[in-house]
Amino acid sequence: MKCSSIESANDIIFSHFAKRSQRSIRVATPLGLGKPNQLLNALYKRVKADRTFRLDIFTALSLDVPDPASDIEGRFLGPFIERQWGKDYPRLSYLQDIKKKQLPPNINLHEFYVNAGSFKNNSYMQRHYLSMNYTHVAQSLADKRIELIVQLVAKRGDAYSLCSNSDLTLDVVDLLKKEDLAPFIVGVVHPDMPFLGGDAIVPESFFNLILDTPETNHKLFAVPRESISEVDSVIGLNASQLVEDGGTLQIGIGSLSDSLVNALLERQRDNKAYQDITKTFAADYFSEHENLHLGPFRHGLYGTSELVMDGFMHLREAGILTRTISDKGRDIYLHAAFALGSSRFYAWLRNLSQEDFDGFSMTRVSNVNDLYDPDENSLRRQRRKARFFNTCMQVTLLGSAASETLEDGTVISGVGGQYNFVAMAHELEKARSILMLRSTSVRDGRRVSNIVWNHGNATIPRHLRDVVVTEYGVAFLRGKSDEDVIKELLNITDSEFQNELLGIAKLNSKIDLNYEIPESASHNNLAAIKKGLSRHPEFYKKFPFGSDFTDVELNIASALLSLKSQSTLKRLVSFVQGLLAPKDAHREEIERMGYDKNMDLKTKFMKTLFVGSLSTNLKKTPRKYSKV
Repeated sequence: MKCSSIESANDIIFSHFAKRSQRSIRVATPLGLGKPNQLLNALYKRVKADRTFRLDIFTALSLDVPDPASDIEGRFLGPFIERQWGKDYPRLSYLQDIKKKQLPPNINLHEFYVNAGSFKNNSYMQRHYLSMNYTHVAQSLADKRIELIVQLVAKRGDAYSLCSNSDLTLDVVDLLKKEDLAPFIVGVVHPDMPFLGGDAIVPESFFNLILDTPETNHKLFAVPRESISEVDSVIGLNASQLVEDGGTLQIGIGSLSDSLVNALLERQRDNKAYQDITKTFAADYFSEHENLHLGPFRHGLYGTSELVMDGFMHLREAGILTRTISDKGRDIYLHAAFALGSSRFYAWLRNLSQEDFDGFSMTRVSNVNDLYDPDENSLRRQRRKARFFNTCMQVTLLGSAASETLEDGTVISGVGGQYNFVAMAHELEKARSILMLRSTSVRDGRRVSNIVWNHGNATIPRHLRDVVVTEYGVAFLRGKSDEDVIKELLNITDSEFQNELLGIAKLNSKIDLNYEIPESASHNNLAAIKKGLSRHPEFYKKFPFGSDFTDVELNIASALLSLKSQSTLKRLVSFVQGLLAPKDAHREEIERMGYDKNMDLKTKFMKTLFVGSLSTNLKKTPRKYSKV
């Protein structure tokens, strides 16, 4: 069945479910990009107005544009939001009501992965979070008897593609069919969704209803390209030395993954320069030098990753992602379960050459994240020399890792597929699980170590410890005693915290009382990182893959971030500097913020603070960032 308006699609759905005595709908919709926001909003609006109906929404990663918290943030973010996501981007109504604490009692949202850090202080989201492995979600949804599936799709001729989200839909449908249950499946065509191949291609008969209307032609949600810090860049450099030519690669999203990809590109593009910088940061205490790989990629890499994002695009374009495996008679260089990234990434997906399209297979998350398959032996052979990269928030001295929940139980993101890949690394021959970690962070204005003695909510248990990478080096933990694991991790800990942690280990009889931090590891500090990078100025780029912000906006962002963290005294200094600034100083930034127009007294005050912060941060010289 087909329809051409959101209203008629909504009517058809409710007509289907109104025939039953039980007035409730259990709906599943993909994580991330694959949500048909407008149809979900129509469903939500109708159930919200009719309290005799119940709606349970099962999903993950409900994407949303940022909400400015003040006038000055609104001046900065407003034009960017419009440019990045469009004037008419359909924000999810259920998410807005949850943020306002106005979700009606007859509607519930259940997510197994949330946007990182977005709901730390939201009681509803904290209480309704579902903690589970990505590979267990399909069975959980089937157990809950999902009745409705709604998803954005792409169309090419008479064929349809689940495009960005082949991850769970296929598995959920198959599991329900085994129970003689048939969910009502709605495909919502979006003209900009990339038509992707592999298992994502389905016939029209897969759907009960296809909605194809210009009403849904909004911009796709594009993730802004992130900056990477100096620390991030060195973590990526250290991690890149673990990737073996002719092997298998899994990476995630975020600045640490970007820094890893950037280092791999440098390794391929200018291998001599790459090896020179690795020597600068080489640590004498690396215990397993034979596990480091520095040469260019002659055989290439094969990708098997639950998430495909910009990084894989860059690796493919650079001639690194070229190793293929055979899948149903096709040569495949990349298997993935869902896609999310920048607007440039979506354009690349839409315009894949025939060779690139044929070798890129979207498939079920159950095919990517584990080995439970009738062709398990083939999967083991194909995933040779696998390197599975993930990020974490903290690592304990005994080797467990916390990646998504704080010590007090506050959920930051979700388990996703991290546990799956860590466990798989221990099952595959010559595979490694690599956790990337910033050695320190700032909490409540205080610098703290992210390598700690203990953590109450570990995502990865200590018995699955393998490799941990910080800006200070690589710790190889697999197969080692607790004492040796502690030594390895102390070697990549910031020196400010090494002796305190060593003392705790001694107090708990986990390390020899006479042990001392090696001299080669006793100068782990940010100054050493900066000094090393200064010897290779061509390596570190804040935006190695370009930015969605203009140069002027990046200048503004720097000033606003500084202003936000300033004490009262420093704000007073900024205000004075703003008063003393020449009238024509930072004209482009002032115009971009709308501070060149008539203003009330409060706005004039904020403008003066802003100009003072600009003067301090930019030293009266706008920063320029390379665009890619």
